[in-house]
Amino acid sequence: MKYGDLTYEEIRDRARQDWLAIIPTGCTEQQGPHLPVDNDTWFVERVCNAASSKADADYGVQSLVLPTIPFGPTPEHRNYGAGYIDIPVELHDSLVLSTLESLTAQGFRKIVVWRGCGGHDLRETVKRFNETYNEQSRAFLPGHPYHEVWRRIADLSVPGGHADSFTTSIMLHLRPEAVRKDRIVDPEHEPVDWEDPDLDFANYSSTGVIGDPTHASAELGAKLWDAVVDEVAATLRSIASCPETVPSVDVDKLHFLRRSKA
Repeated sequence: MKYGDLTYEEIRDRARQDWLAIIPTGCTEQQGPHLPVDNDTWFVERVCNAASSKADADYGVQSLVLPTIPFGPTPEHRNYGAGYIDIPVELHDSLVLSTLESLTAQGFRKIVVWRGCGGHDLRETVKRFNETYNEQSRAFLPGHPYHEVWRRIADLSVPGGHADSFTTSIMLHLRPEAVRKDRIVDPEHEPVDWEDPDLDFANYSSTGVIGDPTHASAELGAKLWDAVVDEVAATLRSIASCPETVPSVDVDKLHFLRRSKA
């Protein structure tokens, strides 16, 4: 259920009923020549709403999905010249932390931060929140299941990373009108050092694509999408069954970071 569709009284009631609150954090950045720059924001919002509905239908886990934060740190995309909104890390962290604090003040006891961009490292923000509010609320920062879903369903020999066949397939399934099909090409790119603190995609790819999107299809996207929604809904079920407070915070137990997007 969407947080923004409710009145404040309805939100207050759901907090008292111990519904989960989900914060989707999006991103606006280049997605190669064939996908729109809002992909990460669109995708995380779609995933969170679909998983919220499925967790309710399959497991009786009820949750509210907040409006998606559309901007985040994107310095690795700046040298493509356009199509990005780059928010400083400190500002992004503060925005997420303030959102967590606002939800805690409203009575939500379990809050999920679901990242639209795998490169956004919010571990310290979640850790700081849990250390401060561990008697009132608990924040969770789950890892993405996307890589494992790709491994289970698709061709492992197809390289991935950014605007690749995983992303493009799901777009072809759910949002085909937004895909510039004539611009899907296998780019020449170098292996990426995802741990580089000064990561610049332009050093690795002339098109902005990391991986190979030419293996994408709507049929594959349908299979990937169903598996992703299943995995995220199961994650919400697991979070709902966790203790409500954190006696001693170990953020690594709450977060499993994958740098690759697929």
